[in-house]
Amino acid sequence: MCAQHKDEINPKMCWSLVERVAASPHLKRASRLREFLLYVAGKSLKGGFVDLHEQELGHDVFGRDLHYDTSQDNIVRVNATELRKRIDAFFEGEGAAEPLIFEIPRGSYTPVFRWRAQPEKTAPTPIPVPQASPLPYQRVPLILASALALLLAVISIVLWWQNQSLRKTPDRWEGKPALGAFWPRFLNSSRETDIILADTSFAFIEDITKQRYTLTDYLNRDYIRQIQSSDSSSDRKADLTLIATRSNGSLGDFRVAQRIRSLDPASTKLFMEYAREYTADSVKRNNVILIGSQISNPWVDLFYSELAFTIEKDPVLDQSFVKNVNPHPGEQSLYTVVASPDATVGYSIIAYLPNPSHTADALIIAGTNSQATDAAGEFLSSESSMEQFLKKIPAKQMPYFEILLKTTRLSGTPFSAEVVAYRTY
Repeated sequence: MCAQHKDEINPKMCWSLVERVAASPHLKRASRLREFLLYVAGKSLKGGFVDLHEQELGHDVFGRDLHYDTSQDNIVRVNATELRKRIDAFFEGEGAAEPLIFEIPRGSYTPVFRWRAQPEKTAPTPIPVPQASPLPYQRVPLILASALALLLAVISIVLWWQNQSLRKTPDRWEGKPALGAFWPRFLNSSRETDIILADTSFAFIEDITKQRYTLTDYLNRDYIRQIQSSDSSSDRKADLTLIATRSNGSLGDFRVAQRIRSLDPASTKLFMEYAREYTADSVKRNNVILIGSQISNPWVDLFYSELAFTIEKDPVLDQSFVKNVNPHPGEQSLYTVVASPDATVGYSIIAYLPNPSHTADALIIAGTNSQATDAAGEFLSSESSMEQFLKKIPAKQMPYFEILLKTTRLSGTPFSAEVVAYRTY
């Protein structure tokens, strides 16, 4: 909705402003909030709607059922609050010079546009005309100003020289040829790289219901509707719904993400996101690193049919294991976890593949438990481990690959990882 002013505001001006805000750093990485803004602005400016309702937004933007209960699911209100903060941040930062601004008033979802209020002009302070040549002591401020300007010029030259020196510093992979053969594909790429953390709340629900849900079920929250329509008791349904609203993660997953980040702490193209907030558009456009198996990170479903090694769950024994889809001679078809008082054995998989649109790269890091996932992350970030693996690959250039690792920890010792099987493509 455009407010009236002595200079008329037209919808085209408003929409151009909305597009600038949507493309700003405040919303560029927040795909769902960007879609939210473009939807409400489009309805208002192009569709002529002046009163947008929460239930409509929940259905059209967030994929909720057309008649979902807004008193139980506050996703629209939560995202609207966050969107208002980011709009304000834009107009206080890089959009501070925008003469036209907008806001989404509380209690409404319709953007309101207006001209930015101009500060009141004050009469300029008259500058006295000197009647005589300045005395020596009167020239002191002028001398200080000149000295300050000279100092700033020197500082600028020094900073420029330091910048040029930094550009000539050795490559971060110097002395780490194995890591340097692999990680620049994600860390030095012209594309953004998304690290997607698993949703352990979703895994809890699957464990409790003894049922697997697809990525589609996850994205449109159909698994919640299935729970509500099941024969479970009202208390069980309430507990499962409560779990579904919680954002839980695994310590092993966070450690893997931390290891990757430490490979290039200054990277401006490496982002960490939660599986529940990720979008299909991003996984087709960016490099993606998925932490966790399809059990806890449903985005792995996009690659599941292509994997030679998959992590499965035995619902009866409540135990994870690795399935070898097409065993080679000397390999097992199943790799099950073995625990003893003196040692803990697990398995983890690493899969380096093209993304679904074959426009970027994808990496899957998953384990039969949190420690095995962490061990896989340590393997990928270790120069010695990657060097040993690369010696097994008879290729001049880094191919796509999958690795099955056996992870072992004796009492009081850190995890060690051994390559049990691998595939290259």
